[in-house]
Amino acid sequence: MFAIDLADDAQLFPLEVWHAEEFLAHMDRGREFIGRFIGLPDRVTDLASARHLLGSKAEEAARDGARLYGIRVDGTLVGGVLFRTFDADAGNCEVGCWLEPAAAGRGLVTKACRILIDWAFDVRGMHRVEWHVAAGNEKSIAAAERLGLTRDGVMRQNHLHRGVRQDTEVWAVLAHERAAARTA
Repeated sequence: MFAIDLADDAQLFPLEVWHAEEFLAHMDRGREFIGRFIGLPDRVTDLASARHLLGSKAEEAARDGARLYGIRVDGTLVGGVLFRTFDADAGNCEVGCWLEPAAAGRGLVTKACRILIDWAFDVRGMHRVEWHVAAGNEKSIAAAERLGLTRDGVMRQNHLHRGVRQDTEVWAVLAHERAAARTA
């Protein structure tokens, strides 16, 4: 398969079902850190659940829906990015991310998400790319800002995560805004 370099030692690649063992090991290493704001580690608890999640994402991608990509550093899976939703007919999608603490602070998520956003607009002709983030997730909010997204608003207490209701901030960028920012 293919990989896109994010740095000399880091690559972005499609996560597929046959990566289930590697994906589970990654979730086990980063479970608490990753799970502070997103439910992915709570859904991937054993090899069967890792296969199921990766398989369901492959099925969605086959229907031109959500897509899932991993980030490796020195050959080790340390995080990922995804199109959590992807509606080509409506021209809207949502980008998301996660990362182990050992890989944080290197700009890998920003670079990987920039690749996804550019592909959504330039190749697929999307109109709007969204970023949904728990209101307390300052690092993810900073990534949205670095990517040139604008905070559209807050959905108050809309998401139950580990027994606690969270506010979700919605950030977005429109195709014409992205084009103007690239030419500036």
